[in-house]
Amino acid sequence: MALHFNRTLEASYGEPMRLSPRITRLLAPNPGPFTFKGTGVHIVGADSVAVIDPGPDLADHIAALKRAIGTRKVSHILVTHTHRDHSPAAAALKQWSGAPTYAAGAHGRAAGEVEEGADRDFAPDVVVRDGDVITGKGFTLTCVATPGHTANHMCYALEEERALFCGDHVMGWSTSVVAPPDGDMAAYLASLEKLIARGDTILYPTHGSPIPQPQAWLRELLAHRRMRETQILESLPRGDAGAIAQSLYPDIAPALRRAAAAQVQAHLDHLAAKGAIVALPAGGYARS
Repeated sequence: MALHFNRTLEASYGEPMRLSPRITRLLAPNPGPFTFKGTGVHIVGADSVAVIDPGPDLADHIAALKRAIGTRKVSHILVTHTHRDHSPAAAALKQWSGAPTYAAGAHGRAAGEVEEGADRDFAPDVVVRDGDVITGKGFTLTCVATPGHTANHMCYALEEERALFCGDHVMGWSTSVVAPPDGDMAAYLASLEKLIARGDTILYPTHGSPIPQPQAWLRELLAHRRMRETQILESLPRGDAGAIAQSLYPDIAPALRRAAAAQVQAHLDHLAAKGAIVALPAGGYARS
């Protein structure tokens, strides 16, 4: 099945855009193969605000974020996960505003630099867990644990608008990279099913446009992953993850090859954990 991505995004770097009565987005100037047109920082609230995924440590971006906030109080700095396009600006924002940082924890297991890389300098002031509620002036955010893309991935549900800030767990412009050992395909698929069961009315990814009426898209993503798993099972004689990725993505851009191989490895790990395949002594895999 072919996914129909939305690669439109109306935004100018450094210029805040109102998305809803409570939500404003500021786009950071860090476009790339894994960030699309850049990191979308979400500012939630009116007189007092929460900032979700403050973004990369770029001087121009941090200055623009301060201008967008202006004289308003920052009550919370929330991080969906600890990649360098999401959390590094939290330090400068915290120093400027005095607001505490919130996240599911510091970065976990070592991972290859197939994306923007891990932010190992970030550790939250407040460690949040699934179901925790963060209350601010005019907004209520519920923590929704969604491990998979990273072990510490956390979404935040804005209860007043039935909206979910979904980080990199779900995006409309691309599928999410799941790169072992920190990324876990079984956890990722379970987290997709968890969001399908929630019934949010709109998703706000950190990269790309909002996803209205997200249930159909979530189901498409889940079906796509299951289809990919079937393809990988059929490709087992072709060798390791790199060889299988080459067969499945023959025209992939060079910058994305390592990510494609990591994605295939995540599926292989998942299949092996289920007992569907076994690793061969000479390399590669076979069906059980």
